[in-house]
Amino acid sequence: MDQKILSLAAEKTADGLQEFLQILKEDDLTDLLQNQAVRGKTAGALLKAIFKGLPCSEEAGALKRLKIYSCCIQLLESGDLQKEVASEITGLLMLEVHRFPGQLLVELANEFVSAINEGKLTNGKSLELLPVILTALGTKKENLTYGKGELSGEECKKQLINTLCSGRWDHQYVIQLTSMFKAVPLTTEEVEFVVEKVLKVFSKLNLQEIPPLVYQLLVLSSKGSRKRVLVGIIAFFNKLDQQHNEEQSGDEYLDLITVPLDELRHVEGTIILHIVFAIKLDFELGRELLRHLKATQQGDFSSICPFSIALLLSVTRIQRFEEQVFDFLKSSVIKNFKDLQLLQGSKYIQSLFPNECCISTMILEVVNNSVHSWDHVTQGLVEFGFILMDSYGPKKILDGKTAETSSGLSRMPNQHACKLGANILLETFKIHEMIRQEILEQVLNRVVTRASSPINHFLDLLSDIIKYSPLVLQSCSSKVTETFDYLSFLPVQTVQGLLKAVQPLLKVSMSIRDSLILVLRKAMFASQLDARKSAVAGFLLLLKNFKVLGSLSSSQCSQSIGVSQVHVDIHSRYNSVANETFCLEIMDSLKRCLGQQADVRLMLYEGFYDVLRRNSQLANSVMQTLLSQLKQFYEPEPDVLPPLKLEACILTQGDQVFLQEPLDYLLCCIQHCLAWYKSRVVPLQQEEEEEEEGFYQYLDDMLESITNRMIKSELEDFELDKSADFSQSTGIGIKNNICASLVMGICEVLIEYNFFISNFSKTKFETILSLFMCYKKLSDILNEKSGKGKTKMANRPTDSFLSMKFVSDLLTALFRDSTQSHEESLSVLRSSNEFMRYAVNVALMKVQQLKETGHVSGPDGQNPEKVFQNLCDITRVLLWRYTSIPTSVEESGKREKGKNISLLCLEGIQKILSAVQQFYQPKCHQFLKALDATDKEEEEEEVSVSERAAFQIRQFQRSLLNLLSSQEEDFKSKEALLLATVLTSLSKLLKPISAEFVQMLSWTSKICTENSCEDASFCKGMLSLLFNLHVSCKSPVGLLRDLSQDIHGLLGDIDEDVEVEKTNNFALVNLKTAAPTVCLLVLSKAEKVLEEVDWLITKLKGQANQKIIPEEASSQAALTNHPMEKTTIIQLGTLLTFFHELVQTALPSGSCVDTLLKDLGKMYTTLTALVKYYLQVYQPSTGIPKNMEKLVKLSGSHLTPLCYSFISYVQNKHSRSLKCTGEKEKTAAGPTAIARALRETKPIPNLIFAIEQYEKFLIHLSKRSKVNLMKHIKLSTSRDFKIKGNILDVVLRQEEDENEEGTASEHEGQNKEPAKKKRKKEMKCLS
Repeated sequence: MDQKILSLAAEKTADGLQEFLQILKEDDLTDLLQNQAVRGKTAGALLKAIFKGLPCSEEAGALKRLKIYSCCIQLLESGDLQKEVASEITGLLMLEVHRFPGQLLVELANEFVSAINEGKLTNGKSLELLPVILTALGTKKENLTYGKGELSGEECKKQLINTLCSGRWDHQYVIQLTSMFKAVPLTTEEVEFVVEKVLKVFSKLNLQEIPPLVYQLLVLSSKGSRKRVLVGIIAFFNKLDQQHNEEQSGDEYLDLITVPLDELRHVEGTIILHIVFAIKLDFELGRELLRHLKATQQGDFSSICPFSIALLLSVTRIQRFEEQVFDFLKSSVIKNFKDLQLLQGSKYIQSLFPNECCISTMILEVVNNSVHSWDHVTQGLVEFGFILMDSYGPKKILDGKTAETSSGLSRMPNQHACKLGANILLETFKIHEMIRQEILEQVLNRVVTRASSPINHFLDLLSDIIKYSPLVLQSCSSKVTETFDYLSFLPVQTVQGLLKAVQPLLKVSMSIRDSLILVLRKAMFASQLDARKSAVAGFLLLLKNFKVLGSLSSSQCSQSIGVSQVHVDIHSRYNSVANETFCLEIMDSLKRCLGQQADVRLMLYEGFYDVLRRNSQLANSVMQTLLSQLKQFYEPEPDVLPPLKLEACILTQGDQVFLQEPLDYLLCCIQHCLAWYKSRVVPLQQEEEEEEEGFYQYLDDMLESITNRMIKSELEDFELDKSADFSQSTGIGIKNNICASLVMGICEVLIEYNFFISNFSKTKFETILSLFMCYKKLSDILNEKSGKGKTKMANRPTDSFLSMKFVSDLLTALFRDSTQSHEESLSVLRSSNEFMRYAVNVALMKVQQLKETGHVSGPDGQNPEKVFQNLCDITRVLLWRYTSIPTSVEESGKREKGKNISLLCLEGIQKILSAVQQFYQPKCHQFLKALDATDKEEEEEEVSVSERAAFQIRQFQRSLLNLLSSQEEDFKSKEALLLATVLTSLSKLLKPISAEFVQMLSWTSKICTENSCEDASFCKGMLSLLFNLHVSCKSPVGLLRDLSQDIHGLLGDIDEDVEVEKTNNFALVNLKTAAPTVCLLVLSKAEKVLEEVDWLITKLKGQANQKIIPEEASSQAALTNHPMEKTTIIQLGTLLTFFHELVQTALPSGSCVDTLLKDLGKMYTTLTALVKYYLQVYQPSTGIPKNMEKLVKLSGSHLTPLCYSFISYVQNKHSRSLKCTGEKEKTAAGPTAIARALRETKPIPNLIFAIEQYEKFLIHLSKRSKVNLMKHIKLSTSRDFKIKGNILDVVLRQEEDENEEGTASEHEGQNKEPAKKKRKKEMKCLS
């Protein structure tokens, strides 16, 4: 039969074939086709013949064709056919589909849809036909019967796709089905059906099946729904990541369904590659991704997650998107840090956002995830890390210094962003070997090329990288040695930082060390001073870190990087014996520096102490060097006065006078080295006692002799008496200034030396006092001569040669030592108030230096641990002195020139508290514990920070209460302000929920409520403290309202006829303090609240864009109960009452009026933003919340009319002041007054514009909501003015008359008058 069909098909006409096939039954035909196909014989040719003999033009033929199609589909699904046969049959079926009538196509398609939805497919080979069928169906224009109605071919296709997407898809055919839709022309709506269906199936598939499915989905997205595809993929993997994190956090029940982490990360990496590839082919996909993520940036960053960040970083490899993506990531990071900062400063916002996302954590998570072969992400990570460090690193300020800040939460967002960049690079460096060289090169390039700007952040990163693995970096040694070639051209601070960073490398790489020594030796003889200083810094660093055999342990040393950090035993190659030769060579090089400029010598003297402490075996060499240097300036004869050759320390070249030898620093270095040597080395070297004793005894004798002769010397011996010239304009004056500075420095060094060797001897203490008197005489002369402090030497006492440890010991001896045997000797020092004041002043200097630079001068000044210990000791003494001898008791005795010692102690406490919170935030508990005088350490182990802080707070509270209860004439403004500042610092350590905090808040409220003090600075300090405490537990708007009522009551109303009732909520607010102090304070706090409310509204808008506000909230009540909306409206409502009070207050001209007008403008801008938000989210079913309507009503009745009254009051006040100025007949005063008036009225147009904008959007909202929100608002008329001719004529005539009268008497003011008149006319003519 098959042969006959084939032979008939070969004939020229198809008539015979058609007749034969019409006679054959359908079943026979299908059986024949089935047998032929299974055998693989001529199935294609037979099928071709059958189609030729069954034309679709005849109904019977078309029906038989349908049967044949059904048979072929079953054959394809059976899997019995050979691959070639199946392909041939599929191709023939595809070719013939378009010949089918529309109705049969519908039937055929329905068969497919039913088979898919019912899971009847066995291998899915027939699915290749479905897109051709759907495409053919879409081209049919006639109406076709579908279900119970008639639809066009296009509509039938849509219904079929809808039915297909509504049913269940077998997992194994999901990818095939998705791929199938690529070949079907789809409308936007149809694409949405398909995309939604595929995204729903994601969660039901195995992880390994998702990448090919995503690929097909991305290809499909070219037809539309790009955003939905991207959002769906990101959301799916974000959810997977969250589930995995939850499982990792210890949920045992999820262990069975855990996706292996490695598999998940590899799948995510593949998906990211697919998306990036799709974006390369379709840029619109990339633009859609950025648009979507930028939209979520305004809300709660819901789509920004580790997966989407990794995706963005991969997209940066596409040049077109690189800049846009990095800009977006940068802005997201900085915005997130600003959000977190705002959250930290506001308790009520924290309660609304308890789990605000942290993008920095997500980015670092991406770094960790990138270990799973995410090479396409690492390059983006490295670039982004450098972008953050470059953009947000420290910036150069006027004096060339950079503001150092703490490592705590008080850091600004920019500094957090810079630190994030460093963390990204460090973690990437640790994980990816391939990228290490590039990171190191880029860091070193920046260190070299950006030397003029601050690069501490890059040096810190370099140090962290090298500490992590110095051995790994040996492979990059060429880059490090290349960097050394630039040392001579870099600033000294950069060189010191760079060498400290690379120091671990020097211990493991001989070649790096040798190349550095070569560079340093060259630099030692360079013509530039900075290069020579760099050489000294480098050599000193080497001496500190290459220990000689037998040196003492450096466990007490600061920042020493021992061999342990190198993770390798290097003694076999670089042993201590070799180090000794190496170090002595360096010492020889350094001795040559002693003939160079003062700056170079000074560096050497400052560095020798650390060298000695870390490398005690070099003591002999160091001390001999220092001794030989001192001998050049020492008078050996015991009777010669003065004992030192100061003339030899000064170099004169023509008219120029320079310091050649910083003798004070030399002596200071000798004193510290000697003290350390005697306390550390000598006790351990009993065997060599005779030899060593002679060595340090000689230096002791010299210092003793210098001390005795310095006491005997008069100022005349130094030619520095009162008659001497100290001006900076003459050579003699400059020379005398330098000499005075040297003598003062030497006195300080000798004071410390004598105290150290005194053993509480009365004679030594008398010597110390004599040295101090010499110091003080010179200090007084310099202060007297310097006048207003314009000279260089007047600024000299910003530092002292006394070490911080000595200051601590001295203060303890002066104020706390009650040992009986010390009593008599200490009475010598205690008898001098000036000396005690000097000791406290030096402590203040040291703390100030710490706050400004992050370290202090002198030994151990760079060691944070030692500095912290000294701070604790000093604070304990100062606290005891202040609380034991209050300022009132001290002043009741003899009155002396200079500050009260107790007051200085309080100032010291205030500065130290500030420094501790700035640099030692994590150690606050340890600090408070150190202040506690009791020794019950074991019992008090469990005492909380809040309790310890509260204990200290109570002491200062008592002091403040005593001060407030004193007579008005005895009130000390400075002390009161310091106490308020100390209480503010301590209150930051209280937990907002603790009982101590509540007690502090109620006490502060009571002080502000009951104590009337006319001191403005104290009032501001206490009210600021009250605000800080309020903000830590709730919103301060209620407090603002109460204070505004007080200000209004005290200053009176803008309408003089109105008598305002005085509320007297806070006694601290009185006529002296109400304006400008309290007024400006409350306005600044109101501005902060407005910023927070504005931020909340932005969040609301962002959430509305993402449809986060529940759609089911159909009732009005549901919308009102949205907590963020409710909070926003309450805040604005209370702020409105605050402004209602202030805008009626007769404020004095100047900053108060100016700030109030600006803040009113901001208030209306915020109200406008809220109205715009309701315009955005308005739905007829929900309406506008009642409390929003009340807010609008309140603004219309209680604020807007009063704003216009206040504007009139301000303008009238200015016009009166201008008139007064004119009458004074002062030509110079006129323009000044006009300029001031213009400046102060500048915010008025902005305010009027803000009010009008608010009213404009209210009208829009009224129209949309069908609620008349304008019924309580009188529309502004200030711009609807016209020139009234009759009034203008009258005014002009009056002005002319005045002008004629004034001509006779006024001459000088003639030219100024018309301008003033014109301004008056303008004001009068506007109605």
